[in-house]
Amino acid sequence: MKVTKELASQIQLLILDVDGVLTDGSLFYDNHGQEYKAFNSRDGHGLRMLQEAGIKVALLTGRQSELVQHRARNLNIPAELVFQGFRDKRPAFEALLAQTGLTADQIAYIGDDVVDLPVMTKVGLAIAVADAHPFVKQHAAWVSHLSGGRGAVREACEMLLDARGELQTILDRYLQ
Repeated sequence: MKVTKELASQIQLLILDVDGVLTDGSLFYDNHGQEYKAFNSRDGHGLRMLQEAGIKVALLTGRQSELVQHRARNLNIPAELVFQGFRDKRPAFEALLAQTGLTADQIAYIGDDVVDLPVMTKVGLAIAVADAHPFVKQHAAWVSHLSGGRGAVREACEMLLDARGELQTILDRYLQ
């Protein structure tokens, strides 16, 4: 399935997996078990541009981490749109549908691994990062050129904004 501008322009909510999408998937621990993650600042700016255009952003991850809560706050993602600890992501997706009142067709999901497929196959626009598992890429309507944690999210945000005819206007603001 190829992404059409019409399909992408209908998206009202972008759901993101965290590890492997907002990060490169690496998990760093110090000798005391403290976890560290590296997030891409350009991905963050892409998400802010998306939010300014009226598209909501949610996080849906199988792991639990205070770092994710901190990053969500930093990106102005409301706490009620952050779902952690869902190895089976379907219940969180159903909760998002009920909470937002959106239909699955109005939602895009970015994933990288097979645990993302149960939600990816239900949304209107399934997106995979460039370094996603090959089986995940087979089920994605759009695959980024960049890898997870390395600009893939920014690339997807710009694709969605372009489909709505808003990207150039947003970029031009930076020249004023």
